[in-house]
Amino acid sequence: MLLARYILALLLAAAPAQPPAGGDPYAASREAMVRDQIASRDITNQSVLAAMRAVPRHLFIPPERRAAAYADHPVPIGYSQTISQPYIVALMTQLLEPAKSHRVLEIGTGSGYQAAVLSVLVREVVSLEIVPELARSSAETLAKLGYKNVTVHHADGYKGWPAGAPYDRIIVTAAPPEVPSALVDQLARGGKLVAPVGSTRWAQELIVLDKMADGRTRRRDVIPVMFVPMVPGK
Repeated sequence: MLLARYILALLLAAAPAQPPAGGDPYAASREAMVRDQIASRDITNQSVLAAMRAVPRHLFIPPERRAAAYADHPVPIGYSQTISQPYIVALMTQLLEPAKSHRVLEIGTGSGYQAAVLSVLVREVVSLEIVPELARSSAETLAKLGYKNVTVHHADGYKGWPAGAPYDRIIVTAAPPEVPSALVDQLARGGKLVAPVGSTRWAQELIVLDKMADGRTRRRDVIPVMFVPMVPGK
């Protein structure tokens, strides 16, 4: 009998918390994602953790794949693209060191999730997406959910968006062989760029590029990663 009670107690402790009636059915999963996948690693920026708790990741994932929305891995979103692993989204956001006054250029809108996370933390996000269907659907999702400080453009990320330059921060969510020179040019002095870089999918490094006051850049390698390749425009 004692053994049976002990096993029951373990099962109850392991069971996921149930959301309140009529509430967000993914709230407990989102909290577990932040607690177990992100805060338990090396993400310590409390504003980033709050943004990851606030943004409904499942609404940026195709309905047929939402069961995996808060799992510890990337999720396909169609058109040979993915929504990044939650930890990687949090890590790149933390490395960016966002502030409320910042204007951010994002290369690779994808589903719009990373842009939504950033929108909570900065003044403005300009996001570029090379796949027209994703540019359209992500813009619709962001608008529907009320992220008013994000603008999505169907554009070639290798060229950046010079009309809005310079940017305080630039984040790249697909991997170019090297950081495009146009993005370095559009980064403000004192700004920071975060990107995966590598000539093959199996040899990529997440890097931070700081632009100094004199215009020179300083690169720091962070961790090996695996992103979809950054696609140039035709």
